[in-house]
Amino acid sequence: MSTQTPEIQTLGIIGGTGWLGGSIAKALLAKGVLAQGHLVISNRSCSHPLAREGVQMVTDNQALVDRSELIILAVRPEHFANLNINASGKTVISLMAGITAQAISKQTSAAAVIRAMPNAAVEIEQSFTPWFCFGEVDAATKSLVQRLFESVGTAAEVMEEDHIEVLSALSGTGPAFPALLLTALASQAMLAGIPADIAQLAAKNVVVHNSQLLASRDAQETLDSLIAYRGVTAAALQSLTAGPFEQQIGKALEEGAALARKGL
Repeated sequence: MSTQTPEIQTLGIIGGTGWLGGSIAKALLAKGVLAQGHLVISNRSCSHPLAREGVQMVTDNQALVDRSELIILAVRPEHFANLNINASGKTVISLMAGITAQAISKQTSAAAVIRAMPNAAVEIEQSFTPWFCFGEVDAATKSLVQRLFESVGTAAEVMEEDHIEVLSALSGTGPAFPALLLTALASQAMLAGIPADIAQLAAKNVVVHNSQLLASRDAQETLDSLIAYRGVTAAALQSLTAGPFEQQIGKALEEGAALARKGL
């Protein structure tokens, strides 16, 4: 059965040949969320492999807006100030951290703005993407937005814009926190005399592979059962939880969210 969405004729992605916009574009086409020829991407050279899949390529961002009913801004936040487009009467989806929906609406004249925060896992279609609506967005468009982001993982609408700022510092970080944990575990193993290659393998197994068990298990129940066992793992967990571990995580999230609220 086709998954084509009839609610919209054309989607435009400004920045659609970058890593984020490009990953979304490829997934939308591969999963049939949009019909062939109903995706427009702006590119300075007007040349990209996606063109061979029926994507309309344009060199001018305003031309993209004029052809599209729904526009995704997949550009870096610092480039937004020079993005001169008029999206009057249209809905704009922003993937930019630190730029408020009101600021986007004011600069683009969009009728509605949806702020979304995917992460680097869009490349493997495992991103979690929270999104927030500013202005009047009908149910059909919301349904489409959910399907757009489900093409690269999971997604959920949040009711407060500030939740986007907090989640920018949480899920928006992508592999950053796991990478930090992996590096710390490997470093401590090496300090104990474990060869670097073995330390890296052990740490990667914990962070990358064993964490997949949590896909079908409740995290708190897992912790409770391991602590109740009173083994080696329990001793390590109790050492972590007895210290400021959770407070440090909270501080890290607040620092990131504070920067997002301030604007990048």
